[in-house]
Amino acid sequence: MAIGTRRSEDLRLGIGLGYWQGSPRDETDTVVAAEALGYHSVWIGEAYGSDALTPLTWYAARTSRIQLGTSILQIDARTPANAAMAAMTLDALSGGRLHLGLGVSGPQIVEGWYGRPFPRPLARTREYVEVLRAIWAREAPVTHAGEFFPLPHPGGTGLGKPLKLITRPLRSDIPIYLGAQGPKNVQLALDAADGWLPAFVHIEQFDAMYGGLLASTPDDFRIVATVNTYVDTDLRAAFRRAKEPLAWYVGGMGARGANFHFDAVSRAGFGDAAEKVQDLFLAGRRDEAVDAIPDELVDGTSLIGPPARIRERLELWRNSPVSEVVLMELRDTAAMEAVAREVGL
Repeated sequence: MAIGTRRSEDLRLGIGLGYWQGSPRDETDTVVAAEALGYHSVWIGEAYGSDALTPLTWYAARTSRIQLGTSILQIDARTPANAAMAAMTLDALSGGRLHLGLGVSGPQIVEGWYGRPFPRPLARTREYVEVLRAIWAREAPVTHAGEFFPLPHPGGTGLGKPLKLITRPLRSDIPIYLGAQGPKNVQLALDAADGWLPAFVHIEQFDAMYGGLLASTPDDFRIVATVNTYVDTDLRAAFRRAKEPLAWYVGGMGARGANFHFDAVSRAGFGDAAEKVQDLFLAGRRDEAVDAIPDELVDGTSLIGPPARIRERLELWRNSPVSEVVLMELRDTAAMEAVAREVGL
């Protein structure tokens, strides 16, 4: 699948509900409406508040067709065996609808929240995926000689023994996606996973950012891009709203010199703007940081405006290797219906 060969009718649309910020929220009505309107999937994330699997289980019990994705499940929040058990359980209860998105998060959360070190994220992720697949396969009691997730544990009481999952999974091949932005991480997704969850992809710079990596992508490899979406006839107001999360992620997420979102925006050709945004944000001048996000950056990484404009901008995504666009921030039922009608879901 080379850059630019995907047919328009292949592109699917999902909705992204992120994670709870502030108060808990039950978005059953949104998910049920999305399923009825023909959206393909709903994706839930986690940071250091609500988890990803519990809301998906809640929504799975209230729907029958919409696909259920984690974007992302943080690998340091759960051992591989725990993640394998939870994923197998939800996949079975939902009738095989789970798409398991995994990611390493960043050192601020991993070390500050989970109290875990953050060494060699690529190697840790590869091992994590290996253990998941071995557990679901049930070919033999699981052993793993890896550096980060050895099974059985080589120390302790010495009584640990290899075990085999006692439940037969509904699917032994639950699809695994990796959240990745840097070239090495994307290559790992291509090598070890079934799909890739990119964030802050600038669709007009997609080829420049990732074209070399994706030139020989297998046909069954899925790219599911999360795209902040603001349906509004007031284009200026919508642009301003779309700049706010970009300023937060580019300027305030992670730390100076250790911000994966900053790096992704820089690879898209907006390095000078990213530096300015980060300087302003870290200096406490957040409104100025928002204003410093270029229109071209926010328009290429978001879907903004009335439904007709969103349909037009989606053509750029249709003519890319992206399999599915997950519309983030699209929670209003009327707006979801307007977009669904405009794009012909």
